[in-house]
Amino acid sequence: MPQSIIFELSTEYIELCNLLKLVGLADSGGRGKAMVAEGLVQVDGGIESRKTAKIRRGQTVQVLEQVIQIK
Repeated sequence: MPQSIIFELSTEYIELCNLLKLVGLADSGGRGKAMVAEGLVQVDGGIESRKTAKIRRGQTVQVLEQVIQIK
């Protein structure tokens, strides 16, 4: 069962690679970009290939067994 992380967004959006770094799923922005390139990241149920996709409130990001809910 996937683990859930709540991320409180303080701006209009966050770039996907930075989100992965901030919640601790990637040890750097570069690793976050690599995870996206490897097809490991889903946004709202679909594979996301844009490393700097703008993630906004209400969206859900899933990486392997981790689900990030954007609030």
